Amino acid sequence: MGYMGSGKSHIGKLLAQQIDQKFMDFDEEIEKLENLKIPEIFEKKGEIYFRKLERSVLEQNLAREEDAVVSLGGGTPCYGDNIDLIRNAEETCSIYLKLSVQSLTERLFAEKDHRPVIQHLQDKAELEEFIRKHLFERGFYYNQADYIIDCEGKTAEGIISEIEDRLR
Repeated sequence: MGYMGSGKSHIGKLLAQQIDQKFMDFDEEIEKLENLKIPEIFEKKGEIYFRKLERSVLEQNLAREEDAVVSLGGGTPCYGDNIDLIRNAEETCSIYLKLSVQSLTERLFAEKDHRPVIQHLQDKAELEEFIRKHLFERGFYYNQADYIIDCEGKTAEGIISEIEDRLR
């Protein structure tokens, strides 16, 4: 888990390969189910519909028998009682990929047009303020992860190595 742009999908894919497990990206799963991209779901059906669908996909994935690395959506643990569902699921380990506001701003500014939650923001200062506010609100949920990995200045390989160390 982590904020958008924190590397959940990238690190998740690499970690899954490294530990020989299936990988599942939450956003991709939702897009397949709806046959729409995430921005289109938000636009056509609204955020409440999306969050209900997200909850359903979360419940299905936590009920699966097979081991997998799952990249949650940035907001998934922050809505309803999703974080409790995640924390209370048996044989589930949650990991928060943590980055600074400045690093997230740099990463997200270049791709903001593809992210419905931030595409309306005009410049880096607005984006940074938005991320700062969001991280303050979401930090309560993210910080309930079983492990918090500070990803600042680390390579993907270094992050994966740290995750593997924690999982042993």
